[in-house]
Amino acid sequence: MIYGFARQSNGHVLIDSKPGAGTSVKLYLPRHHGDAAMERVASAVADEVAATGETVLVVEDEPVVRGVIIEMLQDQGYRALEAVDGPSGLRILRLNARIDLLVTDVGLPGMNGRQLADQARETRPGLKILFITGYAENVAIADGFLQPGMEMITKPFDLDNLSRRIRDMVSS
Repeated sequence: MIYGFARQSNGHVLIDSKPGAGTSVKLYLPRHHGDAAMERVASAVADEVAATGETVLVVEDEPVVRGVIIEMLQDQGYRALEAVDGPSGLRILRLNARIDLLVTDVGLPGMNGRQLADQARETRPGLKILFITGYAENVAIADGFLQPGMEMITKPFDLDNLSRRIRDMVSS
């Protein structure tokens, strides 16, 4: 996770771990050369185009990744639901609650994300689905993996990019 964060931030990480002595992590991030005031203005504009109560279900077995996505969604005004695996995600999808987008990891244990999506579309045929994968995107979609209304993003991903992809999918 630390390495992924450093890479997506155009930084570098050094990790030194010695048995009995502990672990040292040095995180090097690029210096910001912009204007902090302009950043606040951009953030305020982004808040104006935030979600208007759309519901997103996040199915991710990694608690840290799931937590970061849920927090981002809530900060942007989405109603965020979460599940730790395919079967629990499917139980939520089978309720009559409004769900505008399913965000699911492809590599879930047991029922994988694609199997979840297929079963979800049996009862919600128009459900939009954003897959998250740790594999190269071109490998994951090589055999017609994506159907209409489905998109994919690869880990590690930039939260701004994830946010844009979710907003685009929900609003289309």
